[in-house]
Amino acid sequence: MIRMAILGASGYVGGELLRLCAAHPQLRATRLFGDSKAGQSVGAVHPHVAPAYRDAIVESWSEAALDGVDLVFAALPHGESKKLAGTILDRGIPFVDLGADFRLHDPADYERWYKEPHAAADLLPNFVYGIPELHRETIRGAKAVAAAGCYPTAAILALKPLVEAGMVEPTSIIVDAASGVSGAGRALKEGTSFNTVDGSFAAYGLLSHRHTAEMEQELGATILFTPHLVPMTRGILATCYGSATRSMNPDAPLQALRDAYADEPFVHVTADPPATKWVAGSNAVQLTARYDERTGRVLALSAIDNLGKGAAGQMIQCANLMLGLDEGAGLSNCGVFP
Repeated sequence: MIRMAILGASGYVGGELLRLCAAHPQLRATRLFGDSKAGQSVGAVHPHVAPAYRDAIVESWSEAALDGVDLVFAALPHGESKKLAGTILDRGIPFVDLGADFRLHDPADYERWYKEPHAAADLLPNFVYGIPELHRETIRGAKAVAAAGCYPTAAILALKPLVEAGMVEPTSIIVDAASGVSGAGRALKEGTSFNTVDGSFAAYGLLSHRHTAEMEQELGATILFTPHLVPMTRGILATCYGSATRSMNPDAPLQALRDAYADEPFVHVTADPPATKWVAGSNAVQLTARYDERTGRVLALSAIDNLGKGAAGQMIQCANLMLGLDEGAGLSNCGVFP
């Protein structure tokens, strides 16, 4: 048994980690930290996983509570991970962080996009960027992984093979992506209340969304990224465009994706435009791509579950690699439908 602690256990990602780990053959959630819900039972905070955690209690953070812990997951608000990372790393406990604090390699990029100096820049070299399909061998055996953001995961997986194959001009890429409201977290906010989002479809973060930096880092490209909020609970659909570097068969980008991901258990390349419903509740990615002869552009689409492959599922996939387990343990590549 691998004893696991979750920092941020009371949030949506914390609940998804608990759901997935309940079916994991080796991970066991033994310490659950969530200051806003401290003292409450897991069943009160996350009723959907109550049968699997009948006696579990959410507690306040304490370094001493890490005694005997074999793995730490962190799903904390931005800026909180860098306050605790040094303590966890000093203990030598494998650490998977979903926050943005350690995703960017260059502290200057962090300061540019997050408008403040990095308070723990000395720790950045300890972290591997957490998309297993890109960095599997580096993640394997690593002690610290910064799991990728949900929007970047969708866009990077759709575009990386096309950029590497020289099909897309790297300075021409546009990413339009829409996310379910759970991506904004569990805290009550006027902008994500039912009355605000129901029946509405809105863009936000124009020209300055922080996830742009991850996309540019991993693709080696210049990205114009516009996120949108769609009135559904979970899922991301990313529609990506770029100028083609040459004329090609309309299905050439689709074949490039198939070649790149032929052996990937969680990536499915389809000729059909993917839908978020197809991946709901899973760690799957569904992709397609085309070349448009009329406009000379390449189009690529990606669907993921923002709480699955965009968060908890990817964290577990990374942890499985770090700990030498079956990479797919506790995870499914099939969505829940309808």
